[in-house]
Amino acid sequence: MPLQLPEIFDPLSTLFDAMDRAWDDIAAHYGFQCTGCQDNCCHSLFFHHTHVEKAYLSFGFNLLDEPERQKILVRAQAYCDTTFAALNPVSLKVPCPLLMNGRCGIYTFRPMICRMHGLPHEIHRPGHPPLKGPGCAAGDFDNHPYAPFDRTPFYRDMAAVEMKFRQEQGKTGKIKETVAQILLDSSTSAV
Repeated sequence: MPLQLPEIFDPLSTLFDAMDRAWDDIAAHYGFQCTGCQDNCCHSLFFHHTHVEKAYLSFGFNLLDEPERQKILVRAQAYCDTTFAALNPVSLKVPCPLLMNGRCGIYTFRPMICRMHGLPHEIHRPGHPPLKGPGCAAGDFDNHPYAPFDRTPFYRDMAAVEMKFRQEQGKTGKIKETVAQILLDSSTSAV
């Protein structure tokens, strides 16, 4: 029987499905498949800024059995201890605490940036030239014609999903947390 998500996550789940389809289409254009190099999202320092993604990630994490959650929480604490003690944490390439056997332990619930990472892309900001990202070093992107992967609509849609979630859940304030911080927080609080 498929997992029944709480209704509050329907807009995010729909958006994530659209992101995944777009990513898959662009990856197919380039013949790209992530093989887990050191440049991948699982070894990069990312901060997450939406309450809805935090709640979704926490929900997925709490579906794991207790012994697995405890192992991940130990790794999450080590991640935070190492990362936030460093002068230049971006360069550390500390593996995400959810990385298990080379794969994300809660792949379905991974945040937006994890879904979008790796491919050449662009972001359109009003009054500015497009901001372009080259994709990860493991890709053979220079030997293919550029396939436009505009992340802008996904960011705009995420903002709308976040606003609706905040209103419905009474969430206020900004967040800036790593996956490790979210996991540690989810072990002590509910959605």
